[in-house]
Amino acid sequence: MQIPSDDDWDLGTYYTFSQHDLDIINKHRRDHNRLGFAVQLAILHYPGWSLSDLKHIPDSVISYIAKQVGVAPDVFPLYAQREPTRREHIEEIRQTYGYRNFTLREYRFLSNIMLNFSFENGNSKYLIRVALDELRKQKIIIPGMTTIERVVWEVRQRAEEKIYRMLISSLSVEQVDKLENILSPMPESNKTYLAWLREVPGTCSPDAFLKIIEKLEYIRKIQLQIDTKGIHPNRLRQLSKIGARYEPQSFRRFDDPKKYATLVAYLLDLTQDLTDQAFEIHDRQILQLHSKGRKAQEEIQKQNGKSINEKVVQYADLGAALIKARDEGIDPFIALETVMPWDQLVASVEEAKRLARPIDYDYLDLLEKKFYTLRKYTPTLLKTLEFRSTKSAEPLMKAIDVIRDINETGKRKVPKDAPLNFVTNRWQKHVYDDDGTINRPYYEMAVITELRNYVRSGDVSIVGSRQHKDFDEYLVSKDEWSRIQPDATKLVVSMTANDYLAERTASLIQRLEWVSNNIEDLEGINVEQGKLHISRLEKDTPEDARNFSTSLYELLPRIKLTEVLMEVAHWTGFHEQFIHASTNRIPNEEETLILMATLMAMGTNIGLTKMGDATPDISYRQMANTAQWRLYEDAMNKAQAVLVNFHHKLSLPSY
Repeated sequence: MQIPSDDDWDLGTYYTFSQHDLDIINKHRRDHNRLGFAVQLAILHYPGWSLSDLKHIPDSVISYIAKQVGVAPDVFPLYAQREPTRREHIEEIRQTYGYRNFTLREYRFLSNIMLNFSFENGNSKYLIRVALDELRKQKIIIPGMTTIERVVWEVRQRAEEKIYRMLISSLSVEQVDKLENILSPMPESNKTYLAWLREVPGTCSPDAFLKIIEKLEYIRKIQLQIDTKGIHPNRLRQLSKIGARYEPQSFRRFDDPKKYATLVAYLLDLTQDLTDQAFEIHDRQILQLHSKGRKAQEEIQKQNGKSINEKVVQYADLGAALIKARDEGIDPFIALETVMPWDQLVASVEEAKRLARPIDYDYLDLLEKKFYTLRKYTPTLLKTLEFRSTKSAEPLMKAIDVIRDINETGKRKVPKDAPLNFVTNRWQKHVYDDDGTINRPYYEMAVITELRNYVRSGDVSIVGSRQHKDFDEYLVSKDEWSRIQPDATKLVVSMTANDYLAERTASLIQRLEWVSNNIEDLEGINVEQGKLHISRLEKDTPEDARNFSTSLYELLPRIKLTEVLMEVAHWTGFHEQFIHASTNRIPNEEETLILMATLMAMGTNIGLTKMGDATPDISYRQMANTAQWRLYEDAMNKAQAVLVNFHHKLSLPSY
C-alpha cells in the first residue's frame, strides 16, 4: 500500500494521466485546486485510498503530477484548506469515474470473490494482495487494512473448514484410530511412526528400496480413498507441507478436523514421494548394474592385457608364416611348426578362446552373476508398484505379468510363450540359451531394464507417482471436458484431428502455390532441373561491429555471479516471492544469500555439496533446508511480472 516514490517506472505506470483526465482536471480554478484534484484522482487509482486516509505523499509524486498538470508543485499545501472542497472533489471523482465507497454490499462482494482464491492458496499475504487488486479493479475505495485482514481471515477460515471436511468426511472410525497411531511411539522405541515415515533413505541400495516399500505399505493399510478432485492441487500441497514440518506434539494441539485433514494431505503427498523414491532407487540400480559390467570388462582387459598381446604377436608370426608358405609353395603345416609346435599351437588357441570377448565387445555377458543382487528387491518392485502403459509397451506389460506369476508360483523356468517383442537386439543373444530355451536371469534383467527405459520415456506410467504419472492426468479429463461444452467454447485450435490436418494441409498448399508463383522474385532462391536451390545466408553483422562489441565487453568489470544475483534480487524483489511453507514470511538477508547460493548450485549443475565446500559461510545443510521455501504459482506470476518490468526499465530483450 506504499506510494511508489523513487521508481520512474511505477510513477509512469500509476500516475500518468490521459487527455480525458487532464480535461477534467483543468476545469477547476486556481493551480492548487487543479493539483489537489489531480493528486486525489491519482492516489484513488493507486494505492486506492482517499487523500484523507494518507498522512504523507512523497514530493516526487507531487512533482510528477504537477508537471503533467502544468503547475508548480509547491502550491499543493494550499489545497483543501476548506474540508468541504476536498469532499466535493472526491464526490466529483466518484460520479465521473465510477468509484464507490466500501460498504456492507462491497464487503460481501469481496468475501465471495476471495473465497474462491482461498481454495487455491492459503497464504495471507497473497490473499491480501489479491483483495487489494480486486478492489482497485472494481473501483472501490479501499477501507482500512484491518477490514481487509478481517475479510481475508474469515474467507480463509471458511475455505480451510470446507477443505478439512472434504478430506475427513469419508474417514471411518478405524482409519481415525490409525491416524492417531501415527503420532504414537513405535514398539520398543522412542521414535514415533510419523518420524519413521519422514526418514530419508541414506543410500541407494536394495535394502533402502525395501524400507521405502515398507513405509508405502504402512500408509496403504490405512486405505485412504480420498476424493481430492474438488481441492486445488496448490492448496493440497500447502497443507501437505505444513504436515511435513509439524512434530507430533504440534499435531496434538490441533482440533480434530485440522489434525486429521493435515495428516491425510501429508500422507497422500508422502505416498507419491515414496513411490518416486522407490523407482529412483531402481533407476540407479540399473545404472549401477551397467556400470559394474563396464568396470568388470575393463578389469578383465587390464588383467589379460599381457596375455592378449602375446597372442597377437604369436598369431601375427603364424600369419606371416602362412603367407610365406603360399608364396613359396611350402606345406603350410610345416611352415606353422617352424614358428610354434603343433601341441603348443592347439593350447594357444584354447587359451585365446578363454581370453576372447564378444565380437561386439559388449559387457552384458558379464552381468549374469549380478542378477541375484537385483533379485533382492525386483520381486517387491513388480508386486508393489502398479504400471500402466501405452499400446507400444503392451508386450513389456505382459512380460512383467509373466515374471510376477513366476515369482508367486515359485517356478524356475520362463514359459516358452513368454513375450519377447520388447527385447532389444542387444539383449537378444543373451536371452536365449544354446538349446533355444529362455535364460531367466537375462530375461528378467531385460524386462527391468526396459521397464526403466519405458518409464523414463513416458510410455509406461506408475500409479500413485508424481514424476511418472500418466500423461492424461495432466490434461482435462473427458468428463470435465464434456461439462465445459467444447462446442460453445472459443478455442484457437480445431476440435478434431481430421479438421486440424485438413486446415494445415490447405495452409501448406496455399503457401507452396505462393512460392511457386513468386519464385522468380524471391532473392537467393531458384529452381534448376526441377530442384529448389536456396543460397547460403550471408553474415548480416559486419566484422568491425563484432570486434567493437568484443572490445566493449572487455571494458566491463569482472564481478562474481553471486553479487549479480543479489543485486538483481534487490532490484526486482524476486527473493520476496519465496514464501516460507510454515510461517508464510519472506526470507531475510541471510536466508536470501542461502537461496541464491542454492539457485546458482542447481542452475550450474555443480550441486549443493560442492557449493557448500566453496562457500565458507554457507553449509550444505542450510542449502538442503531451502525446501521449506516455496515459490507458489501466484508468486511465480508476480515474480515474472517483476522481471518483465525490470527488462523494460533497462531496455533489455524479453526472454
